[in-house]
Amino acid sequence: MDVHKLRPFERLEIVATGRRRRWSDDEKLRIVMESQSAPRMVSMTARRHGISRSQLGTWLRSFRAERLSSHPASAFVPVLVGPEPVPEPVAVTDETAIVVELPTGGRLRMSASTPPALAAAVLKALR
Repeated sequence: MDVHKLRPFERLEIVATGRRRRWSDDEKLRIVMESQSAPRMVSMTARRHGISRSQLGTWLRSFRAERLSSHPASAFVPVLVGPEPVPEPVAVTDETAIVVELPTGGRLRMSASTPPALAAAVLKALR
């Protein structure tokens, strides 16, 4: 029976796959903005710059997260409170049944002879 003996390797070959590229934040942002300039540009932009689509997607998510974190969702805003405006007096006549103050500042006056269906339709339309 032959016994197999382990020998140390005689030749070691190193295959170079290229150096690792470093991208500055400005370059990454420029590439991300280029990929978002039109629909279906992500793959083409990635190929043009020699990066994978997933790498470009990672950069895109990173820049979106930075943009969202730099703009807080809620903040305090200074408010000045002045005196309340004095409403104009409404001339009430025998015909006036309802006066509705509209959010735009206008007023809607309906007389007592207005049919209820018409009054309901007008109020529904103004809602």
